[in-house]
Amino acid sequence: MTRLNMFLLAVLVICALAVVTSRHKARKLFIELQKEDVLTKKLDVEWGQLQLEQSTWAMHSRIEQEAQHNLGMQVAPANRTQVILEHGQAVKKPEVKDL
Repeated sequence: MTRLNMFLLAVLVICALAVVTSRHKARKLFIELQKEDVLTKKLDVEWGQLQLEQSTWAMHSRIEQEAQHNLGMQVAPANRTQVILEHGQAVKKPEVKDL
């Protein structure tokens, strides 16, 4: 009987240590999860800011302004514009007379 009690006591101690170890690992993983959650939220905010910045830089009016001021580009006059159709035929745009 004494051997059985000692064996059961050893099993009980091993089980208790296993529970303590698993709870400790679970707490460490939960803390790591919380840190990653905070990082995810920060990255989401940064992503939103970058999307806003990209849409600002990609606005047609901004590109046109940059092309005119910084690169010295101009919109081509209507008499120098051609439309290329699907079948490779070129059609000149009708000339627009200034009023």
